[in-house]
Amino acid sequence: MADFPSKVTTETSSPNSQSSQQGGNSLRGLTANVTTMMDMSFIRSIPAILMIAEIFLGLLHWALIARTQPYTGAPAYGWVMFVAVTLWILTTILFFMILFSVQRKLTSVPWPLTVMAYNGIATVLYLTAFLTNAASVHPYRFQYFYGHMAAAAFFGAAVTLAYGASAFFSYLDWKGDGGNAATSTVPT
Repeated sequence: MADFPSKVTTETSSPNSQSSQQGGNSLRGLTANVTTMMDMSFIRSIPAILMIAEIFLGLLHWALIARTQPYTGAPAYGWVMFVAVTLWILTTILFFMILFSVQRKLTSVPWPLTVMAYNGIATVLYLTAFLTNAASVHPYRFQYFYGHMAAAAFFGAAVTLAYGASAFFSYLDWKGDGGNAATSTVPT
């Protein structure tokens, strides 16, 4: 019983937590927490590469249209801009939700089915926006903005194809697990 007080410790925290509270390794701890929250296997997957392509090409698409003067005068380009900007924002949000595994916290949502429906709807909307853009380029062939409009039509076609490929891979993912939210709620 004499050695009992020497075996008892009265520390309320570990030595590592004291050094991080004092600012010693707080940045290293913060980066470790962020990287553990990120799904690094998602970045290397085909759906992630397609989403990055959709974000980049979509940004080019709506930036080219927003730069032109006919955008403000032609009602058709209002639809193209609406589709391009809305889907660009939604795809960016969806990308970061999947990257940071937010869908694991929202288990009531059937994520493979939701992602497949989103990509299918985005493909149809971008197809209509691309066709509208391509049909509206011809009247501007002798103006300064013709090159911008033609390039925007090209990037609209590229984004449409990227969303179509994403819809296909989303369908394969949904079909692979049967689309049941109880079996798997994480899109791969």
